[in-house]
Amino acid sequence: MQQTKLAVESSVLQATGTALSRGLNVRHIRFMALGSAIGTGLFYGSASAIQKAGPSVLLAYIIGGAAVFMVMRALGEMAVRHPVSGSFGQYASRYLGPFAGFVTGWTYVFEMAIVAIADVTAFSIYMGFWFPQVDRWIWVLAIILFLGAMNLLSVKVFGELEFWFSLIKVVAIIAMIIGGAAIVVFGFQTGDGGAVAPGLGNLVNHGGLFPNGFEGLLAAFAVVMFAFGGIETIGITAGEAADPKKVIPQAVNTVPVRVLLFYVLTLGVLMSIFPWDQIGTNGSPFVQIFDGLGIPAASHILNAVVITAALSAINSDIFGAGRILFGLAQQGHAPKSFGKVSRHGVPWMTVVMMGGILLVGVVLNAVIPEDVFVLIASIATFATVWVWVMILASHVAMKREIKLKGLAASEFGSPLWPLASILTMAFMAVVIVILGAFEDTRVALYVGGTWLVLLLVAYKLWVRGDGLRRAELVDETA
Repeated sequence: MQQTKLAVESSVLQATGTALSRGLNVRHIRFMALGSAIGTGLFYGSASAIQKAGPSVLLAYIIGGAAVFMVMRALGEMAVRHPVSGSFGQYASRYLGPFAGFVTGWTYVFEMAIVAIADVTAFSIYMGFWFPQVDRWIWVLAIILFLGAMNLLSVKVFGELEFWFSLIKVVAIIAMIIGGAAIVVFGFQTGDGGAVAPGLGNLVNHGGLFPNGFEGLLAAFAVVMFAFGGIETIGITAGEAADPKKVIPQAVNTVPVRVLLFYVLTLGVLMSIFPWDQIGTNGSPFVQIFDGLGIPAASHILNAVVITAALSAINSDIFGAGRILFGLAQQGHAPKSFGKVSRHGVPWMTVVMMGGILLVGVVLNAVIPEDVFVLIASIATFATVWVWVMILASHVAMKREIKLKGLAASEFGSPLWPLASILTMAFMAVVIVILGAFEDTRVALYVGGTWLVLLLVAYKLWVRGDGLRRAELVDETA
């Protein structure tokens, strides 16, 4: 009877244009969880991280991955208790206060905008490999219009796109691991003419595990944490998942496996084939694996894969930022027009806005140099880590309220509470310090600090009425 009542209420809300459609099934969210770990940060960022830390970059990914897992468990616990599309923006507003929700939501939108502009630019560069005579801005405009149109259709279309994009990426990574392992085990002739014999010895024979010292390991965290950015989008899907109490825990619990498979194992195989100081000096590190297998079309195969990765990233950026904007509109923290929903259950104004932001990429595409990856990654890392800290802080506040009010225990509780959460927040603080400690990433603190000041001014000037009150969320704990 209760389920029938909820279904009727949902239908009424969708009819009045204020509720999202729950069109994401287990298959969609499971592959979104897989695909969120594979993007620009892995295919190209990994080379920068390796150059900074050498083989010890594997330790950086393990440490960073453990911290990300704790963030995702905290987010997962809140998402199962409150499955809303505004996700961590609304959780911050509910448990930390309206200003915290305002800052968290808009900082995530800022993060997605930066990454999305970088991704559409990367996509144009990839397409230029096959069509050098076509101006890059044409590809940028074309992909914005295509993915924007797809996101306007229905959330199920978005889920299907992400499923196939992620499937291609996952298959490619597994093929690289199997192919690379074959080179290491059977000693196949590598593409460098056999100058360096493949084997596990390459992990220690070129300066040891820490060739650039402990400082090199720390420097790599700016890129390593950027690679994990966007994984929190899984929490946003709770508002449109057909069965969030089932699919969100499943997706979150795959994080350790994804970290070990896609980063640690892949890069471990890569550095066993080639000395770490040779990786990334001649194009993408993953081209080197294909070249090592003697595949003549290695560059074309990889180009197809990274194009898929870019499409997936842009698709997720539009989805994630749009749903957070929808939640902000519901809280009174964004224009009410962002809360309007189409007859397909899609917040169409937020999709249009993200398309508009990405059009900036059309203009910037002609002036942004292709070697500013570390700069973009560090700025995005600041925004990402800030959002993660707010997720953890919201989770701590929720756990305190559960205890004080004697509420029902969470159905998907965070492990090792509260020690793990405290250690994770301390680690995030260290990452922020690291960004300021190195010259090539220090600008991220200047940009991030300026952004937070602008948000404070905007909140004081424009937020009124409901925006000054905490979000009201339904507790769906059984």
